[in-house]
Amino acid sequence: MEKRVLGSGGPELTTVGFGAWAIGGPWIYGWGAVDDRDSIAAIQRSLDLGVNWIDTAAAYGLGHSEEVVAKAVEGVSPRPFIATKCGLVPDGKGDVYRNSRPESIRAEAEESLRRLRTDCIDLYQIHWHDESVPVEDAWGTLVRLRDEGKVRYIGVSNYDVPLLKRCLAIAPVQSLQPPYSLIARHYEAETLPFCAGHGIGVIVYSPMQSGLLTGRFDVTKLAADDWRHKSSLFRSPELPQALRFVEDLRPIAAKHNKSVGQLAVAWVLRNRAVTSAIVGARNESQVGENVGAAGWGISDEDCGLIEQLHRKHYA
Repeated sequence: MEKRVLGSGGPELTTVGFGAWAIGGPWIYGWGAVDDRDSIAAIQRSLDLGVNWIDTAAAYGLGHSEEVVAKAVEGVSPRPFIATKCGLVPDGKGDVYRNSRPESIRAEAEESLRRLRTDCIDLYQIHWHDESVPVEDAWGTLVRLRDEGKVRYIGVSNYDVPLLKRCLAIAPVQSLQPPYSLIARHYEAETLPFCAGHGIGVIVYSPMQSGLLTGRFDVTKLAADDWRHKSSLFRSPELPQALRFVEDLRPIAAKHNKSVGQLAVAWVLRNRAVTSAIVGARNESQVGENVGAAGWGISDEDCGLIEQLHRKHYA
């Protein structure tokens, strides 16, 4: 599988990474019940097919995702690159809140090290900006954790250009993790070019828009506690709008013997700022299609047609 360097002087990551959000199991932003045995099999199958990195977070399943990842990679050599995040902590009432105070980040780092069964986190990221804490305090804490050898690389998630500039004034930013898809394109105009121009790697999440762009989405099959029930994207008028867009994309995907989901991932990978796309899987059957999203390209002609379809549905 193709690899790209993450940021300036960073590691080489495969263009598709394994996303471990859903395997965290039930929590306020969960995707319904999962079987840990299926999750472990999915991770191991991804590694067998060449994927060399995994993205998780302390918040996913309130720590459970990290624990499952650790079990899946136990004894695997070479050990895959593992990215995790801090800054979303449980409130004791079933929800999470943003907390980027230095002492909280440090406590979270120690817990992530324990759950991941490692003495050094490969990539540590601030999950969301906490407006109650100066970004300099939060980012400075990650810099110190790196200098102490507890993490190798440091990055941020869901940050905009003004926040990135404040981080860069203190230390280089290895990576940004933003949402990016054929539907969610608000980082495209300013943030992605900024990253490309400042040596910041980009690992995008939700390239298939949380399932909407797979070509197989059925809202009636969502678990009762799936977080997507709370999102306007999965209700009228946005849901039927997206599904109409998907139907128009099918002929383009079919021309390459690909699914709409694979087309969606290949499209984000075409952006020169993007290092890799995070694609989730809850069982082995989903893994092969995810890996098939890498290793092929979309022509300029097809990209032009995709843009026309996007304007048709979202202008």
